[in-house]
Amino acid sequence: MKLSCNIDQRGSKVRGISGTILMALAIMLALLAWFTGWNWLWWPVVGCGLGGAVQLFEAANSWCMIRAMGYKTKI
Repeated sequence: MKLSCNIDQRGSKVRGISGTILMALAIMLALLAWFTGWNWLWWPVVGCGLGGAVQLFEAANSWCMIRAMGYKTKI
């Protein structure tokens, strides 16, 4: 399935920045969970990591999952 471009350069840039922030947060939380032994913290690590990966995928392909479902977004 080919993804059609449905966001402009500004939207792609915003998704790239937010994806990078989420991935950095996931790494920081993973380090905190590893060194403190707080096992419950791995769930936010997985959530931030997956969210960041989706955002970076959308930025790389200039494609928005929410827009593909028919919703209008501001960016």
